[in-house]
Amino acid sequence: MKYHIVQLGCQMNISDGERVQETLDKMGFEVTEEEAEADLLGVIACSVRQKGIDKVYSRISKWNKWKHKKNLITFVSGCVLPADKEKFLKSFDLVFNMSDLSELPTMISQYGIVSRAGMQNLDPGFRNLIADRNTSINPAGFKLREISVNTKEKASELVKNERIEDFWNITPKYGSGFEAFIPIQNGCDKFCTYCAVPYTRGREVSRPSPEIISELLRLVENDYKSITLLGQNVNSYGLDKKGDEINFAGLLEKIGEYGDKSDKDFWVYFTSPHPRDMSDDVLEVIARHKCLAKQIHIPVQSGDDEVLKNMNRKHNIATYRKIIESIRRILPTATIFTDIIVGFTEETDEQFANTKKIMSEFKYNMAYIAQYSPRPGAVSSKWEDTVSKDIKKKRLHELTDELMKYSLENNKQMTGKTFKVLVRGRDRKKEYLSALTEGKIIVRFKYDDDSLIGEFVKLRINSATAFSTEGELT
Repeated sequence: MKYHIVQLGCQMNISDGERVQETLDKMGFEVTEEEAEADLLGVIACSVRQKGIDKVYSRISKWNKWKHKKNLITFVSGCVLPADKEKFLKSFDLVFNMSDLSELPTMISQYGIVSRAGMQNLDPGFRNLIADRNTSINPAGFKLREISVNTKEKASELVKNERIEDFWNITPKYGSGFEAFIPIQNGCDKFCTYCAVPYTRGREVSRPSPEIISELLRLVENDYKSITLLGQNVNSYGLDKKGDEINFAGLLEKIGEYGDKSDKDFWVYFTSPHPRDMSDDVLEVIARHKCLAKQIHIPVQSGDDEVLKNMNRKHNIATYRKIIESIRRILPTATIFTDIIVGFTEETDEQFANTKKIMSEFKYNMAYIAQYSPRPGAVSSKWEDTVSKDIKKKRLHELTDELMKYSLENNKQMTGKTFKVLVRGRDRKKEYLSALTEGKIIVRFKYDDDSLIGEFVKLRINSATAFSTEGELT
């Protein structure tokens, strides 16, 4: 029996997908890269933008046509708004919250695909049934009670994370042998007016720090070189425990102390912090420990205070500027990345010009720029989307041009210098390998042997473009 999973969205969804794969592997399923070969097809969905949901509908439309020719089961999980979930119930066989992943073997077994391992978990009455590709032990095709959605549920209601610790206890099937993600929290308490995350993942819940440390130590001992701590607001880690858990700086301190004592070489990243909770103590911990990577991703979203207020970001440019100044002072070698939304509801030309100004002022190494799109459930979805698609597109191109200018300026400063990099794989130009610096700047270099993939090497930078550099082995 084979499965195929389509993963959409952010790094958190990728991390979630690794735990889904491990769950299916333990049931006796085998992964396949070919959708048409699979008996079980799933999507880790992203409701953050409509484009992501459109991709889900495109997939399930194709898969449901295949059901006329073969016996298969489909499922969807991930970041899914209640309104989207209700619609998905009409198209997918199984729809469940990621926090209920530990129940997936039971769901699949009761629905009709039974692997050898899955048979052991069935009620005695089911164990005597013989199930094959053409026979379902659930011919009625019911939706499982545990995963159904109340039809009266409103899009703005919050998801509950009652089983999230069961989910964290599942050891993931890591997608790489040298890079890994570690979820340290789930959910969000910030309620930015444009964002659907509180309604897809619920309120903030912090994972116990001993579990996080244990997973990290296991990865390092298995020679993982790049490890990213994941959360919607990582620097509010522990605040939901009201003193019963260490804070984010304390978590980084424990990791840093381990890294200083370890004979292993590795980098630890985190994403994403919120400016409201960003403090100098986190930066000072990073400065003290070699394994804590000197790269900060700090989303600004807009350069205009009025737009930030409308977004309910709870920070202004003055407070954000102080954070950038602290990063430059405490971590002078750090690269700085950000997220920006253009065309938010009622954003004027003058307000967009303020965003261009901060691009000029802060000279980001990288920015992930998105055009605003309303999402059902988020507060701003009830507001009129006053900025046209053409204007949003124009602003996206203008801001990208600004970013390219400063990214090129930053990258040119690297030329002539030698950097330690982690080799990640083949570049688009097949004669090159692609690597990342500690600051996550792309470096490509000519090399015809794949033996360096997953290893640290030193490269001298010879040339630079806006979003990458080129070098040679020293």
